[in-house]
Amino acid sequence: MHDEQPSDRGAWVVLGGVHLLNRSAPRRPDEPIVLVRVPPQEVCRPATTVVVRWNALGPCLAEALHPGGTRLGAARIHGGALFPDALAGPALRGLVGTEAASSLVPLCYLAEHPSGGYHVYAQIRFHPEDACFVRTTREPVGHGPVEELRWLEPMLTAHAESSTALNNHLRYFRNHFSGTELEFKYTLDPAPNIWAASMELLKALRDGKLEGCRPEYREEFQIHHTENHLFDVTGPEPEIGYASFIPTVTAGHVLKRKWFAQDAFARREELTPGLDITPDRFEAFLREDLGLQVRAMPPFQRVRYDIQCESMRTGHVYGIFFDRCSLLAAPEVVLSQCELEYLRSRSILDHNQDEVLIEMKRINIWLCEYLVSHGWAAEHTFYSKRSFLRDAIALRPDLATPLPTRQPQAIPRKRYRNPHE
Repeated sequence: MHDEQPSDRGAWVVLGGVHLLNRSAPRRPDEPIVLVRVPPQEVCRPATTVVVRWNALGPCLAEALHPGGTRLGAARIHGGALFPDALAGPALRGLVGTEAASSLVPLCYLAEHPSGGYHVYAQIRFHPEDACFVRTTREPVGHGPVEELRWLEPMLTAHAESSTALNNHLRYFRNHFSGTELEFKYTLDPAPNIWAASMELLKALRDGKLEGCRPEYREEFQIHHTENHLFDVTGPEPEIGYASFIPTVTAGHVLKRKWFAQDAFARREELTPGLDITPDRFEAFLREDLGLQVRAMPPFQRVRYDIQCESMRTGHVYGIFFDRCSLLAAPEVVLSQCELEYLRSRSILDHNQDEVLIEMKRINIWLCEYLVSHGWAAEHTFYSKRSFLRDAIALRPDLATPLPTRQPQAIPRKRYRNPHE
């Protein structure tokens, strides 16, 4: 599938009663459908994700129709006046009437296809400032003039078929590599100010410097500051890797396990939250409860700034993380890295794993060129925190004795974990 760049082909935000999305009320033959003609909003064509910012639309022609195609009226409305406070504004109320306007929401984004028909993008997030849409059609539907609404039934059918994912908050996310971490790493030398570096790279994404990608919708940046108490797992052989205890804000610890013999791109990963265990029991827990052979490593502090990068073409979300790790016993011993990691996918259409890997390699090439151009790194590695701590002990054997733990701190959580799963 080849990208097509946005052109002067038609694009519309389609408005209608919210019950058309969730079937909370029966459809009525006289209820209005509003076609709001907008400039094309796709970053690339075809896209998986489309974000519409109301104020950026400018004046738009809004045309109200009955489902049978009868024209009710039209008005020119500025995008920012469509939904102040996420409620239909005065112009829309005048167009469709007060009763219909009370439940009016964006139903979908509609994009004209060059071969005829339309791609449909279902509305999944709606705010006074913007809305987010994901594509539900593999092939264009509803050939013919847009006002004939031949695309309406296929649009509603596609939405109904995926309603569990589309109508529940954040349920449209999936992970194509559940339980496996995919990650390229760059050791930053000389280490930059990682806050300034993060802000600069985030701006580059906002400005479209990485083709087809933008900061993730309403989740573009995160800050994390944690302590890590890491144990090198040396056996049994199937368990080799590391186990790290991370204090939480409230009480207890999260145990992070990674399985790998050598530093690698793909590693098995598992988080176990809510462990009610004190630091003096860390090693005993690993040895006695889990049956592991372990070696305590020097505890360290980690400061991490997460930039969330979303491919608008595929819906795959990648993290670009700038972090700084310093040993608690020797703060001058520091590892500063930039990491690129696959996080999740915003899509209800199937994608194969190979597509994620191909796209991740493309983003990694761009990131490598970006870091090289700033003089921060020359090439990617898979250099792990375990290797960093092993090397630190080899140079400074006195660091092998761990410090007592400090007070609990916040930890970065795996986002979008559904409480029902």
